[in-house]
Amino acid sequence: MIDARAIGVRAGEVWLFDELDFSVDAGECAVVVGPNGVGKSTLLRCLYGMQKPQRGRVLVDGAPPDERKVAFRRKVSVLLDDSDFFAELTPVQHLELLAGTFGTDLGDFDALIADAGLEERAQVTAGSFSAGQRRRLLLLGATARPHRVLILDEPERALDVAGKEWLVELIGRSTAEGAAVVLATHHPPLLEAADSVLELF
Repeated sequence: MIDARAIGVRAGEVWLFDELDFSVDAGECAVVVGPNGVGKSTLLRCLYGMQKPQRGRVLVDGAPPDERKVAFRRKVSVLLDDSDFFAELTPVQHLELLAGTFGTDLGDFDALIADAGLEERAQVTAGSFSAGQRRRLLLLGATARPHRVLILDEPERALDVAGKEWLVELIGRSTAEGAAVVLATHHPPLLEAADSVLELF
């Protein structure tokens, strides 16, 4: 589902990574690890088509990734550093917007929101949420919509213990439904649950 061959990305005169091979099949979870500044987020941006590597090639579901294309966005869900929410909308309204955008039935909104631990905030605008609640809302939006590929950049950020446990369950559900999942993380339970680990250094 994801296939990167001999890719390289340079920051100025320094190569963040080069000659990198990376692949993830449907139903698998791959984790990218490494210290800050080695290119984990850059790699995820390449997989989503937001950045083009200077060398090599990336294919997602058999074609070059391009986040500008509607067909691509319909099958690839992403949560990156710059992903945001609508502060003036409630969780229910966020799900309504998702369902309308993708023309699909997301199921029981109340159940989805309760699963995310936001049932008491279902009708509250997201601008008043804590950092952890905002993270839960973003993860809910990324995983509730249909997707064949799921790309997450340090999704555990700002989550409490219960939120991190929920996150591990979300990843498991996505792979069980046949999605290819790739994430950058420092969270040990996600590393333990991964099918493969790519270390950048």
